[in-house]
Amino acid sequence: MTGWPTVFLGVVAFATAVIAAAQIGLVVYAIRLARRLENLSAQIERDVKPVLGTVNAIAASAARAASLAVAQMERADRVFADLAVRVDETASLIQNLLVAPAREGRALLAAVMAAIAAFRDLRGAPGVRRVAADEEDPLFIG
Repeated sequence: MTGWPTVFLGVVAFATAVIAAAQIGLVVYAIRLARRLENLSAQIERDVKPVLGTVNAIAASAARAASLAVAQMERADRVFADLAVRVDETASLIQNLLVAPAREGRALLAAVMAAIAAFRDLRGAPGVRRVAADEEDPLFIG
């Protein structure tokens, strides 16, 4: 059996050995690649972990600052609302304190003026002619 079948059998055996070696090389390369990917993943995780912690801390600080700002704005709103109410109350009080006595003073002044006018009419100032209510105006033509 030293003929062609032996040669073909040798070629098949050689091809099988080459394919087996290629498969073993491929498996070894895949294992190395998996290890490198695992190392790369671990390195990225180590590098990103502090950054994520910092980002979380920043987010927590921003949330706290936002809540404090909202509380301050609500407090300022209450202060301004109270201030507006007090200003209105003060304006009403001042108006009542100034306008009411001014009205009373005006009424009192009108009363005094009327009393003075009444006294003048009663006294009958000299040279002033009294006109009777039933007399007609001499200049009236009608």
